[in-house]
Amino acid sequence: MKFMVATSLFALTTVWILKVANSNVEHTKAYVWIVALLVSTSLFEVIYISYQASQASASHYNVSDPFHAFMFGLMGLAAVGLTFTQAWLAWEIWKAQSIEIMPVETLGVVLGLVLTFVLSTISGFMLGGNQPPAGQGLPVVGWHGFKDIRPSHFLGVHAQQLIPLWGLIAVNVMGSFAKMGLLVGASVYVLLWAVSIWHSI
Repeated sequence: MKFMVATSLFALTTVWILKVANSNVEHTKAYVWIVALLVSTSLFEVIYISYQASQASASHYNVSDPFHAFMFGLMGLAAVGLTFTQAWLAWEIWKAQSIEIMPVETLGVVLGLVLTFVLSTISGFMLGGNQPPAGQGLPVVGWHGFKDIRPSHFLGVHAQQLIPLWGLIAVNVMGSFAKMGLLVGASVYVLLWAVSIWHSI
């Protein structure tokens, strides 16, 4: 259920950020392909996870036989494809800008999308090779306070929402310092992600 909620939020945010960026990219052919890739990869993940759950069998870290090992690898590939849609969308938004100075809101969206791809891909590959600790963790999320890369991965994926949101706050609160505030905030975010990675290895 958490994964279904996460992929739904991911898709909805992909629509919302176009409004934040004041972009018309959704009317382009590239956007159709971005949506197709997002839907197909997230649907594959949800279907396979649901099927494995129906068999009372794990989907993640299940390499008990060649088939399950292949499917786990395919899940990793699909996850990269899913996050790649954000980098692709960032590029399309960047190209669509017809003015030299990019508005802070748009820059926040582009930064958030690029960071989502970069940070979540790095932490995702690390997570794929390091199974989280067993046993009960924090409520709802299940994270542990040590040797657990999932908090870092969470930060990576949700840069998609948090950085554009910070950009909007900067515009409404910081006035002429909004761009600097956005860049400082994004830098602090990356630092927090890096510290989280360091703490988990």
